[in-house]
Amino acid sequence: MEKSLQKIIAIARAFDNSGGYMATPFPWLSLYFTRQNDLQMPQTSLPYIYFVLDGSMRLHTPSGILDYVAGQYSVSAIDTPKKGRVLSFSAQGDFLALSLKFSLSDVHEVIIELDGNLAEKIMDGSVSSDIMEHSDAQILDAVLSLLTVMQDEVQRGFMGKHIKREIIFHVLCGSSGKQFLQSMIQIQQSGEIYELNSWIKENYRQPFSVEELAEKWNMSVPILHQKFKSAVGMGLLQCQKRLRLTEARRLMLDENKNVTEAAFDVGYESLSQFTREYKRMFGAAPKEDTALLKKHLNKASNFSEN
Repeated sequence: MEKSLQKIIAIARAFDNSGGYMATPFPWLSLYFTRQNDLQMPQTSLPYIYFVLDGSMRLHTPSGILDYVAGQYSVSAIDTPKKGRVLSFSAQGDFLALSLKFSLSDVHEVIIELDGNLAEKIMDGSVSSDIMEHSDAQILDAVLSLLTVMQDEVQRGFMGKHIKREIIFHVLCGSSGKQFLQSMIQIQQSGEIYELNSWIKENYRQPFSVEELAEKWNMSVPILHQKFKSAVGMGLLQCQKRLRLTEARRLMLDENKNVTEAAFDVGYESLSQFTREYKRMFGAAPKEDTALLKKHLNKASNFSEN
């Protein structure tokens, strides 16, 4: 696994990375280089996996704080944030990652060819830990193969499609397979709702009403509410609230903003309302929650360095 990762890094670094973002001969494969702490995640409505190649990163999501080191990957989900934060840079002083985007048809073609009841096992979480661990390791080998054929004009058109299918298979059988498969089903059932969710991610700081969004997406209020809750698992205003509170938590942790600054930055007009809703979501008031988190995160960082 380590050898594959180092070879991937070497190939990626052969590209001109002065622009920070690199398109490749495969329109669904992109490379990312940055020397900034703020990290922009892929801006796409398509499902994707995001590999950390060199350095480490943190994502603040409503589901929790997730850290990724070199060789690990994130699967896009409904609560994947628009941006993350670089935790550590490479020896070259930058952060290096790549993303692979998939269409619904890409994934469906693989799913229908799965042997036996493998799809059911993925959905009910009964794939063995040995298989998941092996599949996660195989993904890096497949990505290496993909980057290798990408440099060959003769091979890349034909082989790229087959290696892409192989990567999808390993992701489905890996540790994030259930999440990945659920995401595919939700997008298929409610594609327009994912567009709306992307809009909310961009505009959650601003006040809006369900009636305004229903008119904007040409739906009745009851249908919009029912479709959004079915796809996302919560109401629109609850989704906005979770995005605001998660971003406020990130601002206090990563940018050392105080409670008042964080609350107003994410769109709250009442500090008491912010504190009350923050405590309801995270189980503690903002100051206590962030102090405890900083303590735990510092311990984890010191442990990994040792």
